[in-house]
Amino acid sequence: MQLGFHVASLSWEQEPAAMGSTLAQVAAAAEEVGASALSVMDHFFQLPGLGGPDQPMMEGYTTPGYIAGVTTTIHLHLLVGGVTYRHPGLLPKTVTTLDIVSGGRAGFGIGAAWHDREHHALGVPFPSTSERFERLEETLQIALQTWSDHDGRYEGKHYQLAETIEVPGPVQQPHPPIMVGGGGEKKTLRLVARYADACILATGPGARSGPPEIAHKLRVLAGHCETEGTDYGRIEKTIMYLGGPAATEEARAAFVEEMRAYADLGIDRVMVIPLGTDPAGYIRRFEPVATGLAEF
Repeated sequence: MQLGFHVASLSWEQEPAAMGSTLAQVAAAAEEVGASALSVMDHFFQLPGLGGPDQPMMEGYTTPGYIAGVTTTIHLHLLVGGVTYRHPGLLPKTVTTLDIVSGGRAGFGIGAAWHDREHHALGVPFPSTSERFERLEETLQIALQTWSDHDGRYEGKHYQLAETIEVPGPVQQPHPPIMVGGGGEKKTLRLVARYADACILATGPGARSGPPEIAHKLRVLAGHCETEGTDYGRIEKTIMYLGGPAATEEARAAFVEEMRAYADLGIDRVMVIPLGTDPAGYIRRFEPVATGLAEF
């Protein structure tokens, strides 16, 4: 099993001018401990559970673009991008650019979006849930067409494109890996099976979810893969651990043992959220965790 880190909070008690340096330290620490992935939030406002809009939040794709320049190995993506935030005709170019400047380390994380307050506050359209899922599916279709040899028209219910030209194309071929975020059993996991290369499911104390719940979600995904004719084994399976396992050496050792049950379910990677005002220090304490997980 691989270890990744998700930067969910930028509340580091520092001035904005220092935040770039801290991000660089976070990225360096993640590579030092052997993490395989580093992701950031994609929101306009910080979420209520993390302090709300009075707390800092930076733009999604600009942030990993900066991180790409101060790293060499770690995989970079949003966890996950909101489908309402960017026009889908332009979005593949954004992801491709990140893939190019990172030397082929970008992922394309996308979901249906949900945080209505930030949309209403900034005047960004926030359609109904059903329409957002329709737009999500069309966005996935547009991205896949853009990253294919087909550069002609796209005619959808919500989006119409005259051409889907992409020059240059991404470093990763045929395209950066696509992750659809969320565990909705009727729509989201169906979209994973139909279009994506990866899924991410929430677990841990903060999610009130454990191995039995994740096992159920994976069975649902496997059923959708069978219906869609997709190889279930090729879907990379990631969990977001909502908890704080780094408090003590004993807690980190217990966390490794806890992850064994998820590895037995076929989980490929666990994402951990660095806590506190010293995120790089938090990450560095995870080196033995990365070593332990690699044995599964």
